Amino acid sequence: MIFREIEDRDLVLRSQKGDVDAYNILVSRWEKRVYNYLLKQLRNREDALDLTQETFLKAYRGLSRLKEPSRFVQWLFRIAHNEAVSLFRKTNRFLDEEVPEATEGGVVSVGASRAFPMEWNLTVRNALDQLTLEQRETVLLKVYEGFKFEEIAEILSCPVSTVKSRLYTAFELLKASLSPVESD
Repeated sequence: MIFREIEDRDLVLRSQKGDVDAYNILVSRWEKRVYNYLLKQLRNREDALDLTQETFLKAYRGLSRLKEPSRFVQWLFRIAHNEAVSLFRKTNRFLDEEVPEATEGGVVSVGASRAFPMEWNLTVRNALDQLTLEQRETVLLKVYEGFKFEEIAEILSCPVSTVKSRLYTAFELLKASLSPVESD
C-alpha cells in the first residue's frame, strides 16, 4: 500500500496501537506545514525547529488520549499553537514589539508591487506583523494553512464567531495597509 493513500485517521489508529512507523509517516506528512506555521509566527528558524520537534514529541506522548483520530491535524496545530504561546510567555517576547516602524498613516511601504515579488512578500510580511498575535495566527491558519472556520476555532479554542471577527478585522487592516502600496 502506498503511504499517501493511507489516511491520517488510519495512521493515528495504528500509532495508538504502538506502530512507530505509522507515526513516522504522520511526522513526515505534517512536519513541514507545522514548521512553516511556527516559523511565520516566531520569525526565528531555530525556535521554529525546536518547537516543531517539541510539538511532535508532545503529540506522540499524548496520542493515546486523542479521542477523535480524524481530528489529528487540528489537534496537532493546537499543540503547535500552545508551544508558540508558551515560548512567548517564557521569553516575554511579543512579535508586535519587533515590528519595524510603519510610515506615515500606519502604511507599510517599501515601494513594492506585484512586479517585484520579493519586495511584495516583504511588504505583506510587514503588514502581517502589524496585526495582533491573535489576528495574525487566524490569518495564517486560514490563508496559508487552509483550515475551515470551525477548525481554526478548535485550534485556537475560541468560538467560530471570534474567528470570523478576527479575520474580518485583520483583512480590513491588511487592505488599508496594502492598498496604498498597490496603487504605487
